[in-house]
Amino acid sequence: MTTKTKLHPRNQHLDGYDFVRLVAQTPELEAFTIRNPRGQTTIDFQDVSAVRMLNRALLKTHYNVDFWDIPSGYLCPPIPGRVDYIHYLADLLAGGKNQEIPRGQDIKVLDIGTGASLVYPLTGQSEYGWSFTGVDVDEVALESAFNIIKNNELNVILKKQDEPRNIFRGVIDTGDAFHLTMCNPPFHSSEEQANKGTRRKWANLGKGRSTKLNFGGQNAELWCPGGEIKFIARMVEESREFADQCLWFTSLVSKKDNLDPIGRILATAKVADVKIVEMAQGQKTSRFVAWTYIKRKHRSQFLK
Repeated sequence: MTTKTKLHPRNQHLDGYDFVRLVAQTPELEAFTIRNPRGQTTIDFQDVSAVRMLNRALLKTHYNVDFWDIPSGYLCPPIPGRVDYIHYLADLLAGGKNQEIPRGQDIKVLDIGTGASLVYPLTGQSEYGWSFTGVDVDEVALESAFNIIKNNELNVILKKQDEPRNIFRGVIDTGDAFHLTMCNPPFHSSEEQANKGTRRKWANLGKGRSTKLNFGGQNAELWCPGGEIKFIARMVEESREFADQCLWFTSLVSKKDNLDPIGRILATAKVADVKIVEMAQGQKTSRFVAWTYIKRKHRSQFLK
């Protein structure tokens, strides 16, 4: 087994990938396995096809997903890190319920930018039984997500965001109520910056000037004008309009340096509470920011 460190204690991938179990569930994965210098079984994470097959095996083995596929070129998310977000969100909700993790379909989650992979609804439903609504601006991504839902007979609502500049507007309707919103925002400010980031990544790995993305990604998934801060600023601004309809608004923040400006943006929004939750996978540290307009004494009403 390969070892990963610092994942959430409930993360099924805490002890690494069990390739014997994965191959038993998904025999096609065996053709992509290799041995690392220590003689351990792994895959070539620079190989797009290998990463996709590993994801398929992980989702089938650990999350009861019998069918999973995405269109060529779309973001192929690293499952352990994505599931960590789900587990820490569960802890966030538990904080308003005497540390009891709320489970079941009564917990409503809005996934902004759900993507072709549908990774958060798939893992969140499997782990906690929550109900998900997935939103995206990309018709191809939504078609892929719909095929995953249909082939696995899942109950996930999909909505298309017809106005790319909007985030919550147009998708949260009157009468809707969500316990959580979640988002993995595009973190580059332009396609050029995204390509520079890719070249820098491969250079650090000793792969020269390659522009290949092993986890893929379309423009809308990787960059937007103004980058991550601008996107989250829009999210905060719009969240004020739905302050009474969502218990916690959350978003991943890829760059630690962005936390201070995001904190200032949230201060001007006069939220009731802000939390920064750090997550780690191996040597990589990530985090998400969570904010709510609901005062602590009223939060339990969302979790009855």
